[in-house]
Amino acid sequence: MHLRGLSARRKTWAAFATAGFVTAGLLSGPAASARPAPDPPLTTMSIKSPPGGADVRVLIFYGSAAAGDESPVVNAGIAAIERIGLSGPTNERFRVEATDNASVFTNEKRLGRFNAIVFLTGGGDVLDPEQEAGLEAYMEAGGGFVGIHDAARAEPYSDWFTGLVGARPAAGPAKVQRATVEVGDRRHPATKDLPLEWKRPDAWLNWQKNPSGDVHTVARVRESTYQPGASANGWDHPVSWCRDYDGGRSFYTGMGGTVSSYDETDFRAHLRGALMWTTRLAQADCKATITGNYKAERLTQPNQPGQNDQIGEPHGLVTAPDGRVLYIGRGGADSSQPVVTDWNDPDIGKGKGQVHVYDPKTEKVTLAGELTVFGNKGGGEELVKVEEGLLGIELDPRFAENGWVYLHYTPHSGLNRDTHMAERRVSRFTLDRATNKLDLGSEKVLLKWPVQVHSCCHAGGGMAWDSKGNLYIATGDNNSSGFSDGYSGNNPQPNFKGVSFADARRTAGNTNNLNGKILRIHPEPDGTYTLPEGNLFTGKETAEGGGKTRGEIYVMGVRNPARISVDKATDTLYAGWVGPDAGAPSPTWGPAKYDTFAVITKASNRGWPYCMGNKQPYRDRNLPDPSKPLGWYDCDHPKNESPNNDGLVNLPPVTGNNIWYSPQGGGPDFPRDENGIPSYKQEETTYRLPWLKGGGQAAMNGPVYRYDADSTSATKWPEYWDGKWFVGDFYDADQPRNAVLTDPKTQGDGGLPVHSESLKKIVPVGNDGIKNLMGWKFGPDGALYVLDYGRGFFTSDSKSALWRVTYEGGGPTPAAGKLARGTE
Repeated sequence: MHLRGLSARRKTWAAFATAGFVTAGLLSGPAASARPAPDPPLTTMSIKSPPGGADVRVLIFYGSAAAGDESPVVNAGIAAIERIGLSGPTNERFRVEATDNASVFTNEKRLGRFNAIVFLTGGGDVLDPEQEAGLEAYMEAGGGFVGIHDAARAEPYSDWFTGLVGARPAAGPAKVQRATVEVGDRRHPATKDLPLEWKRPDAWLNWQKNPSGDVHTVARVRESTYQPGASANGWDHPVSWCRDYDGGRSFYTGMGGTVSSYDETDFRAHLRGALMWTTRLAQADCKATITGNYKAERLTQPNQPGQNDQIGEPHGLVTAPDGRVLYIGRGGADSSQPVVTDWNDPDIGKGKGQVHVYDPKTEKVTLAGELTVFGNKGGGEELVKVEEGLLGIELDPRFAENGWVYLHYTPHSGLNRDTHMAERRVSRFTLDRATNKLDLGSEKVLLKWPVQVHSCCHAGGGMAWDSKGNLYIATGDNNSSGFSDGYSGNNPQPNFKGVSFADARRTAGNTNNLNGKILRIHPEPDGTYTLPEGNLFTGKETAEGGGKTRGEIYVMGVRNPARISVDKATDTLYAGWVGPDAGAPSPTWGPAKYDTFAVITKASNRGWPYCMGNKQPYRDRNLPDPSKPLGWYDCDHPKNESPNNDGLVNLPPVTGNNIWYSPQGGGPDFPRDENGIPSYKQEETTYRLPWLKGGGQAAMNGPVYRYDADSTSATKWPEYWDGKWFVGDFYDADQPRNAVLTDPKTQGDGGLPVHSESLKKIVPVGNDGIKNLMGWKFGPDGALYVLDYGRGFFTSDSKSALWRVTYEGGGPTPAAGKLARGTE
């Protein structure tokens, strides 16, 4: 056994180092610190193939400390890498040498010939102290390393080698099993051409410590597709990763544990890409998901006592082309301010909906303007809280020229205290871009509609533009959370002066009502709007009995979509909404509360209050006794038979949603009977999305990131994140704060995400981080701007803040000037 005290080993090598073999950096500081220096110069250990060279070489080391015959994997691996080196474009080829003689690591002249070293070795102590020090020196001089499968078992007493491979195996199943690999990095040469979901057999390794965040993971294995054993890593189970390590480049894959692996075209493509990067034949970004490369900073200060000078009750944000961030306060004041809750008082619920502007050039905040809104808490028999107020903000596509700002809000002036009704509207205002002041007299009301405010809740509020100048407006179902035992909000009885407040069939399930929808309109310069083609209805449909439609409706059947976004590269709509309150599924009434995210590629009905999740139906209830169940709703042929419906009876079929989660877990699914009705028995649940769960939950949809190669911003997020969809939750325990990939072929029909990774170490959670996520968008600088709601409700407090998360890891490696050229 070699006890590898690093300082002792370096003393052994001091004389050799002074002879010019090892870099000066080898003599300073512990190697286990894994310095991520991106592009050090090639120092006195001269690795061949400088820029313009034509002699790229790869060394395969297959020495093993294990007794017995050599593993047949060795010959298969050597043959595959030799084949890779001889194939492909001429300028990507390389020569291969293989050895089991570890003395190569103490031979300066020989080792320096190789651009990359592949460890195709079994476990054990395969290098003596001098040999390992030679490998360290090689990496510090800018070398490349590829570890395959059992290479993670080598040098078990070396902290430095642990850092080189990234993780150590834990006890796990030894048998070969077929599993699905989620290929999350669509840019790295080792994974860019692989399937999103790569199904293959291998001997899958578990890890003693999950390396995610310390390394850049390019692929994960999905544990639900095989038996991972007692030491399973869970939903985040890395299988291939890379990092810039101690001056060189390290790539490791836990795959390749079987002879048959090396016959697979895709696995050889995986190895080829790893070798392209480690030999310097290609660049790659192996820093994009390393936690330490991101900086989260709070941009706003706490408000002055009794004021909302910095921030209101956070409720949404938007970024301007010049980098300014405009963010809104819904209507709640700080806790020192009075709240009127008496319906007899003309000022009931009166609040201020603020628009603030943060200017990154001056790092100052300006209170641009305040709207007088209905939304400062509330009162009355049923109204114990209120979610109305200033709900959404968007900037005109030509904001840089016209200064137009669109606000979605509930003016206090539209309140009827007798009927407990109010008016919701979307209006256009003009911002003076020189002073950051909103001209409240410039209002042009585009769209308005009635909402009941007798009983809370669900106002929605998000807005977004597509590339064609269409404005999407998300509205909540304007329905009470009570009176249906936390299941389908479909109790037809409770009403105030004839307006139901507990039956979402009046709103979200109604083709003639603008609540519980995502609307799509085309604003015109004169302050009016037109209807684009392709909405769910034209507004001209009628039915026997007088049922009608509204042509503004693009999506119906959503409960409370607070945040929506449109990826302008594809004009795909992304949305998330909050579910009801039932803590568990019921065989009588239907599913538990499901918070939901959806990729929406066309006009559709998303199900509420008839169906949720992947088309899981609720039970109908109706007069004369709403406590008694009737039949199950038909998700493919839903009917609105509520006495509160003034729209069509026959509704569009329900489209399944991509992400749903309950207090028990993500993607709950159940066995179904011959009629397609789920059992809703908790003990029979399958969780199809194990990377999230709820409890306290409030879905907070985010953007799809688009990388701007032309941007000169030094803090923009890397290209790795391009095309990834950010989904989050108001809360920060088990709830999601993830970047996900969906399959374009299935996403519009409710296809499950094919890959997910946590953002909780990058967009930090916890009381001193961004604990209560209330909105997030990327700015033109490629940084992520995030609103933290604060720690109270219906108010702003000292934790209410605007944050910015920037990337500081630098660009791909190696630098362009240090790329090699293959054999000719």
